[in-house]
Amino acid sequence: MDTGARAFITRADTVSITDKRLLKGARARETALRRAVDIASLDGLDDVSFGRLATDTGMSKAGIQTLFRSKEVLQLATIDYAREMFIDAVVRPAREAAPGVDRLRALIEHWIEYARTPVFEGGCFIVANIARFDSKPGTIRDALVRSHREWLDTIGKELRNAVGSHEAAELDIDLAVFQIDSVLRAANTALRLGDEDVITKVRRTVENLLEAA
Repeated sequence: MDTGARAFITRADTVSITDKRLLKGARARETALRRAVDIASLDGLDDVSFGRLATDTGMSKAGIQTLFRSKEVLQLATIDYAREMFIDAVVRPAREAAPGVDRLRALIEHWIEYARTPVFEGGCFIVANIARFDSKPGTIRDALVRSHREWLDTIGKELRNAVGSHEAAELDIDLAVFQIDSVLRAANTALRLGDEDVITKVRRTVENLLEAA
Protein backbone atom coordinates (compact mmCIF):
# COMPACT_ATOMS: atom_id res chain seq x y z
CA MET A 1 0.00 0.00 0.00
CA ASP A 2 1.50 3.38 -0.98
CA THR A 3 1.86 6.37 1.32
CA GLY A 4 -1.08 8.20 -0.27
CA ALA A 5 -3.44 5.27 0.38
CA ARG A 6 -2.28 4.99 3.99
CA ALA A 7 -2.85 8.74 4.46
CA PHE A 8 -6.38 8.43 3.04
CA ILE A 9 -7.27 5.58 5.39
CA THR A 10 -5.83 7.45 8.36
CA ARG A 11 -7.92 10.53 7.61
CA ALA A 12 -11.04 8.44 7.13
CA ASP A 13 -10.47 6.64 10.41
CA THR A 14 -9.94 9.97 12.17
CA VAL A 15 -13.19 11.37 10.79
CA SER A 16 -15.06 8.24 11.86
CA ILE A 17 -13.66 8.42 15.37
CA THR A 18 -14.48 12.13 15.59
CA ASP A 19 -18.05 11.53 14.41
CA LYS A 20 -18.53 8.79 16.98
CA ARG A 21 -17.23 11.02 19.75
CA LEU A 22 -19.51 13.85 18.66
CA LEU A 23 -22.47 11.48 18.59
CA LYS A 24 -21.60 10.12 22.02
CA GLY A 25 -21.25 13.66 23.36
CA ALA A 26 -24.60 14.69 21.86
CA ARG A 27 -26.31 11.68 23.42
CA ALA A 28 -24.72 12.38 26.80
CA ARG A 29 -25.81 16.01 26.60
CA GLU A 30 -29.36 14.95 25.70
CA THR A 31 -29.49 12.52 28.63
CA ALA A 32 -28.21 15.13 31.06
CA LEU A 33 -30.56 17.88 29.90
CA ARG A 34 -33.61 15.62 29.79
CA ARG A 35 -33.04 14.84 33.45
CA ALA A 36 -32.10 18.44 34.26
CA VAL A 37 -35.45 19.86 33.08
CA ASP A 38 -37.34 17.40 35.27
CA ILE A 39 -35.18 18.23 38.30
CA ALA A 40 -35.73 21.95 37.68
CA SER A 41 -39.49 21.55 37.32
CA LEU A 42 -39.64 19.59 40.59
CA ASP A 43 -37.01 21.25 42.78
CA GLY A 44 -35.93 24.38 40.91
CA LEU A 45 -32.93 25.28 38.79
CA ASP A 46 -30.76 25.73 41.88
CA ASP A 47 -30.88 21.95 42.34
CA VAL A 48 -29.59 21.32 38.81
CA SER A 49 -25.94 20.49 39.48
CA PHE A 50 -23.20 18.23 38.15
CA GLY A 51 -23.41 16.02 41.23
CA ARG A 52 -27.19 15.64 41.12
CA LEU A 53 -27.16 14.79 37.43
CA ALA A 54 -24.35 12.29 37.91
CA THR A 55 -26.34 10.57 40.65
CA ASP A 56 -29.59 10.54 38.69
CA THR A 57 -28.23 9.52 35.29
CA GLY A 58 -25.29 7.28 36.20
CA MET A 59 -22.97 9.49 34.17
CA SER A 60 -19.70 10.69 35.66
CA LYS A 61 -19.61 14.08 37.31
CA ALA A 62 -16.44 14.92 35.41
CA GLY A 63 -18.07 13.95 32.13
CA ILE A 64 -21.05 16.22 32.74
CA GLN A 65 -18.76 19.06 33.77
CA THR A 66 -16.81 18.61 30.54
CA LEU A 67 -20.05 19.03 28.59
CA PHE A 68 -21.24 22.19 30.36
CA ARG A 69 -18.13 23.76 31.98
CA SER A 70 -20.00 25.58 34.78
CA LYS A 71 -23.24 25.36 36.73
CA GLU A 72 -24.52 28.56 35.11
CA VAL A 73 -23.88 27.17 31.62
CA LEU A 74 -25.72 24.01 32.65
CA GLN A 75 -28.68 26.00 33.99
CA LEU A 76 -28.90 28.14 30.86
CA ALA A 77 -28.74 25.03 28.67
CA THR A 78 -31.54 23.54 30.79
CA ILE A 79 -33.74 26.61 30.23
CA ASP A 80 -33.10 26.48 26.50
CA TYR A 81 -33.85 22.76 26.37
CA ALA A 82 -37.09 23.28 28.29
CA ARG A 83 -38.03 26.08 25.89
CA GLU A 84 -37.57 23.78 22.90
CA MET A 85 -39.65 21.08 24.56
CA PHE A 86 -42.41 23.61 25.25
CA ILE A 87 -42.39 24.80 21.65
CA ASP A 88 -42.58 21.21 20.41
CA ALA A 89 -45.46 20.38 22.75
CA VAL A 90 -47.54 23.57 22.57
CA VAL A 91 -46.56 26.17 19.98
CA ARG A 92 -45.55 24.12 16.95
CA PRO A 93 -48.65 21.85 16.90
CA ALA A 94 -50.93 24.91 17.21
CA ARG A 95 -49.50 26.32 13.97
CA GLU A 96 -51.63 23.82 12.08
CA ALA A 97 -54.70 25.85 13.08
CA ALA A 98 -55.70 29.04 11.27
CA PRO A 99 -54.31 32.26 12.76
CA GLY A 100 -56.59 33.98 15.23
CA VAL A 101 -59.39 32.32 17.18
CA ASP A 102 -58.62 28.78 16.05
CA ARG A 103 -54.92 29.04 16.76
CA LEU A 104 -55.48 30.71 20.13
CA ARG A 105 -57.80 27.88 21.14
CA ALA A 106 -55.27 25.36 19.84
CA LEU A 107 -52.52 26.98 21.91
CA ILE A 108 -54.67 26.72 25.03
CA GLU A 109 -55.63 23.10 24.34
CA HIS A 110 -52.02 22.08 23.73
CA TRP A 111 -50.97 23.96 26.87
CA ILE A 112 -53.59 22.06 28.87
CA GLU A 113 -52.23 18.77 27.57
CA TYR A 114 -48.67 19.95 28.24
CA ALA A 115 -49.50 20.72 31.89
CA ARG A 116 -51.88 17.82 32.39
CA THR A 117 -49.63 15.03 31.08
CA PRO A 118 -47.23 16.61 32.24
CA VAL A 119 -44.32 17.08 29.82
CA PHE A 120 -42.09 17.88 32.82
CA GLU A 121 -42.33 15.88 36.04
CA GLY A 122 -43.12 18.98 38.09
CA GLY A 123 -45.53 20.59 35.65
CA CYS A 124 -44.88 23.83 33.76
CA PHE A 125 -41.14 24.54 33.77
CA ILE A 126 -41.47 28.33 33.67
CA VAL A 127 -44.11 28.51 36.40
CA ALA A 128 -41.95 26.30 38.60
CA ASN A 129 -38.86 28.46 38.21
CA ILE A 130 -39.65 32.07 37.41
CA ALA A 131 -40.98 32.79 40.91
CA ARG A 132 -37.73 31.45 42.38
CA PHE A 133 -35.66 33.91 40.36
CA ASP A 134 -37.91 36.98 40.11
CA SER A 135 -35.87 38.68 42.85
CA LYS A 136 -32.48 37.36 41.68
CA PRO A 137 -31.12 39.60 38.89
CA GLY A 138 -28.75 37.85 36.53
CA THR A 139 -28.43 35.70 33.45
CA ILE A 140 -30.70 32.93 34.75
CA ARG A 141 -33.58 35.27 35.47
CA ASP A 142 -33.04 37.04 32.15
CA ALA A 143 -33.25 33.73 30.27
CA LEU A 144 -36.42 32.72 32.11
CA VAL A 145 -38.01 36.11 31.43
CA ARG A 146 -37.16 35.90 27.71
CA SER A 147 -38.69 32.46 27.45
CA HIS A 148 -41.83 33.55 29.28
CA ARG A 149 -42.12 36.77 27.26
CA GLU A 150 -41.92 34.76 24.06
CA TRP A 151 -44.97 32.76 25.20
CA LEU A 152 -46.89 35.90 26.18
CA ASP A 153 -46.10 37.49 22.82
CA THR A 154 -47.42 34.38 21.08
CA ILE A 155 -50.72 34.64 22.97
CA GLY A 156 -50.91 38.37 22.28
CA LYS A 157 -50.31 37.90 18.57
CA GLU A 158 -53.13 35.40 18.24
CA LEU A 159 -55.46 37.58 20.32
CA ARG A 160 -54.83 40.44 17.91
CA ASN A 161 -55.45 38.13 14.97
CA ALA A 162 -58.61 36.88 16.64
CA VAL A 163 -60.26 40.23 17.31
CA GLY A 164 -59.13 42.02 14.15
CA SER A 165 -57.61 45.48 13.78
CA HIS A 166 -60.88 47.41 14.28
CA GLU A 167 -61.96 45.56 17.41
CA ALA A 168 -58.46 45.51 18.83
CA ALA A 169 -58.85 49.16 19.76
CA GLU A 170 -61.67 48.16 22.14
CA LEU A 171 -59.81 45.26 23.75
CA ASP A 172 -56.92 45.75 26.12
CA ILE A 173 -54.66 43.07 24.65
CA ASP A 174 -52.03 43.39 27.36
CA LEU A 175 -54.68 42.95 30.05
CA ALA A 176 -56.20 39.97 28.24
CA VAL A 177 -52.76 38.33 27.94
CA PHE A 178 -52.16 38.96 31.63
CA GLN A 179 -55.49 37.36 32.51
CA ILE A 180 -54.84 34.28 30.39
CA ASP A 181 -51.32 33.92 31.77
CA SER A 182 -52.60 34.26 35.35
CA VAL A 183 -55.22 31.59 34.81
CA LEU A 184 -52.69 29.22 33.24
CA ARG A 185 -50.31 29.67 36.16
CA ALA A 186 -53.10 28.97 38.62
CA ALA A 187 -54.20 26.00 36.52
CA ASN A 188 -50.72 24.50 36.62
CA THR A 189 -50.79 24.54 40.43
CA ALA A 190 -54.33 23.18 40.55
CA LEU A 191 -53.44 20.32 38.21
CA ARG A 192 -50.47 19.42 40.39
CA LEU A 193 -52.95 19.18 43.28
CA GLY A 194 -55.28 16.93 41.28
CA ASP A 195 -57.96 19.51 40.42
CA GLU A 196 -59.05 18.55 36.90
CA ASP A 197 -62.03 20.93 37.06
CA VAL A 198 -59.65 23.83 36.50
CA ILE A 199 -59.40 22.87 32.82
CA THR A 200 -62.99 23.98 32.27
CA LYS A 201 -62.21 27.29 33.98
CA VAL A 202 -59.26 27.88 31.67
CA ARG A 203 -61.42 27.31 28.59
CA ARG A 204 -64.20 29.52 29.94
CA THR A 205 -61.77 32.35 30.66
CA VAL A 206 -60.47 32.34 27.09
CA GLU A 207 -63.95 32.09 25.58
CA ASN A 208 -65.24 34.94 27.75
CA LEU A 209 -62.39 37.15 26.56
CA LEU A 210 -63.14 36.32 22.93
CA GLU A 211 -66.84 36.98 23.41
CA ALA A 212 -66.14 40.28 25.15
CA ALA A 213 -63.99 41.35 22.21
